[in-house]
Amino acid sequence: MNLHIITTGGTIDKIYFDAKSDYQVGDPVIGELLDSMGAQFPYTVESAMRKDSLELTDDDRKLIRESAERCTEQHVLITHGTDGMVQTGQALKGIEGKTIVLTGALQPAAFKGSDAIFNIGCALGALQAATPGVYITMNGQLFGIDNVRKNLERNRFEALENHGS
Repeated sequence: MNLHIITTGGTIDKIYFDAKSDYQVGDPVIGELLDSMGAQFPYTVESAMRKDSLELTDDDRKLIRESAERCTEQHVLITHGTDGMVQTGQALKGIEGKTIVLTGALQPAAFKGSDAIFNIGCALGALQAATPGVYITMNGQLFGIDNVRKNLERNRFEALENHGS
């Protein structure tokens, strides 16, 4: 697998500024995480932006799409904030011949107990096993982009047909 990673910011890349008592999106952490996990495949990292997903605009999503279309790799991992992940995934539909997986974290990767490494690992497995299309992987599950939502009350992703349970 040759992998292209597009980072957009979001909680996965947030760092805490103690002097400000504030969280801000920092440098992308994905390369460091992959290296620490002993990834055995070539990858490139492109930092498209450093934004909280609630701040993403249609123009930002267009830029993310252009990056995914432009790269030569067939496997694309996008690290993204969880609040706007589904909307961005919808904007990526229809890119031919590419398997695109969006993932993120509910806690910053820098925090002990963060779900970031788990979600990235699931995304890497999904990229190698799924057919071309757009997916989200969070909470140990893989969702097709047309069958997923973020349940704000439970702070997790779930299939649309399960939204009442």
